[in-house]
Amino acid sequence: MNTTKNSKIHPLAGKKMMGADMIVQVLADENVDTIFGYSGGAILPTYDAVFRFNDAHKKVDGTQPMPLIVPANEQGAGFMASGYARASGDVGVVMVTSGPGATNTVTPIRDCMADSVPIVVICGQVPTTAIGTDAFQEAPVSAIMGAVSKHIFLVTDATLLESTIRSAFELARTGRPGPVVIDVPKDIQNWEGLFKGSGTLPLTGYRNRLNAVMNNNLEEKTCEKFFALLKDSKRPLIYAGGGVINANASDEMKAFASAYGIPIVTTLMALGASDTTKPLSLHMLGMHGTASANYAVDDCDFLINIGARFDDRVAGDPKGFAPNAKKIAHFDVDISEIGKVKQVDWHHVGQLKNDLVNLLAYGKKISHRKSLDQWHTHIAELKEVYKLNYDRKSNLIQPYAVIEEINSLTGGNAIISTGVGQHQMWAAQYFDYKEPRLWLTSGSMGTMGFGLPAAIGAQFAQPNRMVIDIDGDSSIRMNIGELETATTYKLPVKILVLNNFGDGMVRQWQKLYYKGRMSASDKSLHRKDFTKTAEADGFEFSKKLDKKTNLKKIIKEFIDFKGPAFLEVIIDPDAGVYPMVGPGQTYDKMITGQWIANRHDIEDKEVDKSGMF
Repeated sequence: MNTTKNSKIHPLAGKKMMGADMIVQVLADENVDTIFGYSGGAILPTYDAVFRFNDAHKKVDGTQPMPLIVPANEQGAGFMASGYARASGDVGVVMVTSGPGATNTVTPIRDCMADSVPIVVICGQVPTTAIGTDAFQEAPVSAIMGAVSKHIFLVTDATLLESTIRSAFELARTGRPGPVVIDVPKDIQNWEGLFKGSGTLPLTGYRNRLNAVMNNNLEEKTCEKFFALLKDSKRPLIYAGGGVINANASDEMKAFASAYGIPIVTTLMALGASDTTKPLSLHMLGMHGTASANYAVDDCDFLINIGARFDDRVAGDPKGFAPNAKKIAHFDVDISEIGKVKQVDWHHVGQLKNDLVNLLAYGKKISHRKSLDQWHTHIAELKEVYKLNYDRKSNLIQPYAVIEEINSLTGGNAIISTGVGQHQMWAAQYFDYKEPRLWLTSGSMGTMGFGLPAAIGAQFAQPNRMVIDIDGDSSIRMNIGELETATTYKLPVKILVLNNFGDGMVRQWQKLYYKGRMSASDKSLHRKDFTKTAEADGFEFSKKLDKKTNLKKIIKEFIDFKGPAFLEVIIDPDAGVYPMVGPGQTYDKMITGQWIANRHDIEDKEVDKSGMF
């Protein structure tokens, strides 16, 4: 067991405690200020310990230091913790019972793993003597979670409980962040022993690999090779991924880009890493990226990948991605991403924040200067000619207009959470994001039902920020029980449902690839009255917007309302997400619809019908 060097002795070291109290004390030591979870028999000792801790440490104003937020469902708790982590950069915490309580968190755990989000999930488990007997509410958590998490611990030695909890936080937040699960049998929670106040598990192999990456600083020769590539380039372009935000390296990336005038495109997960209102920011690239961003990728001669992974929604056809890039560079924290999809000419695996600082320092040392005026002019033309657009004269409410209006009121400073579908892409495209951690979405997993609970978690993490959930009528149904959670805790979260009476993105694909056969995607016969549902769950502001003439007035009321607010907007059911690059296609096959210019004159009917979801 490792002990923390040069640390003060914990004031509670040597005190006799129950295992449950040790869990809670370590959470306090890790500065956890919010727990999301649902109770049950196997986790009751720890829930009681949370109650007693909060009662003993009440603040002067009567508030609890570690409130336990109860959702409608454990999946909601997982997504709340994810929203908390994404909005704050801290580790989100989930605490659930055994069996179904644990298995209900599988989807958010996998979602966090796919998007590299740090959460710690503490699951109650049946007593150690009952494990493997099919006891009441028993589930093989280790077997299930091991496949979807960064790491899983089953605590069978009570003396290792305290160090296991600390190690879980270390694993969750370091390297490539991710979800860590701790399965704690009830008898371990009820065990009594001496609290050590320090110490972690050995984790020798992990720490050795981590230290090798964290200490792998850019050497002068490596910097020299990079700047040789940059010197030979006339059209360099930064392709930034979610790793930039995870590493808290947005400022360093922007400083590097600004120093040498390099334009930036971002993935879906990196929105906000570059201020989307700036001239050299081209917003999002990929399947539903802006046309200007995608064309810039086609036109660049040196692509600089920073914290991205060439995933299939960006590089649908890896061989045809960035076809004019003579050279490609790749920065990452995970060696497995180098060359996994796209071969590169230069790479470095290390601590992104430090690497960018060192790279910029080397550039200053050699006084690197090069005019990119022609490239900047080209970028400005791309942004003007191929800008986002839609039918602004339509009598029906266009979803793009709704988002543009909200954006005009929030100015790129609101936290935006989304479900998954068309509304997700519209929110990605038409909102501005001036800084990191304002954009919360399920990227790699594409989990419907993410938006509402994630917004709730974000509001706990950032109580003074405006948090808006942009959702769809199908996506919000998945976790609609969390409406009550928002009002129960008096959270001023804004929830907007863009209702097109169906699975809009699925229908768009069915029109393109399945000859318009709307198999199970039409929800027009469903009877859900969303505004009444919100009213029943305690929303004092719950309105429906179905007339274009009322758009500006009602949206302003919605944004200005001081408490939880719910707004359903009946939108054009045929509104599509454009641009769109078909699966497995290159950007020169991008379709842009009727209202966005296309330099290749590609129409919907020309889309390759062999594509799959």
